[in-house]
Amino acid sequence: MTTAKLALRGLMTSAAVAAAFALVPMAAMADDLPLAGKTIAITAIGTDHDWDLKAFQGQQDQLKALGATVIALDAGRNDQTQVSQIQTLIAQKPDAIIEQLGNLEVLTPWLQKIKDAGIPLFTVDTATPLAINNTTSNNYNIGANLALQMVQDMGGKGKVVIFNGFASVPVCKIRLDQVRYVLSDFPEIEIIDPELRDVIPNTVQQAFSDMTDALTKYGPDSGLKSVVACWDVPMVGATQAIEAAKRTDVKTYGVDGSPDFVAMVADPNSQAGAVAAQQPYEIGKQAANNVAAYLSGKEVPPFTMVPAVLINKANAAEVAKDFLPKQ
Repeated sequence: MTTAKLALRGLMTSAAVAAAFALVPMAAMADDLPLAGKTIAITAIGTDHDWDLKAFQGQQDQLKALGATVIALDAGRNDQTQVSQIQTLIAQKPDAIIEQLGNLEVLTPWLQKIKDAGIPLFTVDTATPLAINNTTSNNYNIGANLALQMVQDMGGKGKVVIFNGFASVPVCKIRLDQVRYVLSDFPEIEIIDPELRDVIPNTVQQAFSDMTDALTKYGPDSGLKSVVACWDVPMVGATQAIEAAKRTDVKTYGVDGSPDFVAMVADPNSQAGAVAAQQPYEIGKQAANNVAAYLSGKEVPPFTMVPAVLINKANAAEVAKDFLPKQ
């Protein structure tokens, strides 16, 4: 089995994770500073989440290492702030812009304006045909593999709660679409309708409250077994609510690899079932390498996927350590 398949199935050791990055096309630079004299701008919807901050930092560190002058803007989770920042960047005419996450319904006309201005556009976790390249994880496999882990843990039957507040964020839509697709093949599994809504800010607190209400409605005899979201911060609150209610029949599942949730998955006494842990810093570095390759005249693919690792109760002792909170 290839290391890429092992990564997507969550069976990789730490050494194998590092080795797997060799499978991702990296920019082979003849010049040690291919971006010397270039100005590269980054616009991120926010950096308050562990994944976002690490990807944002990875871009900056690698761009600077390649010789670029970097303009890095954080919109503080405000769509209109990000739009204003993009307007400013277009006026400044940098040599390229990297856009990280955000609401595609809001962003699309402004990404079009970047393209119309002749500024090369790259994205991180934002799937859009307007970008030269999107650097991301394989979110199709992430959603499908997380769902298969849920099915296995559920014994193929029971009820599922989905937290779904960010359908306009492409990676969230992809992941949850894949979860639903897999679950649709198991007739004894039911997704509870309506789905719950995760929020930013106060993500953990709201998820705790909403999950507490759901547990009251769906008691121990209801068949409720799984809770899932397209990221893992709300699953911290959901897990806390499940444990506060002393419910051992319900497990939680998320995506990203936030240290707090990874620690829950690694705890054999926690109701956190599994997490698809991404490599955000490496994703950020890869996006920077793709910018350098393009501006050096090299061909760049439309997307680059950096491996993710599925951490579950069975493999956490082996693979979770690189994602746990740093002491």
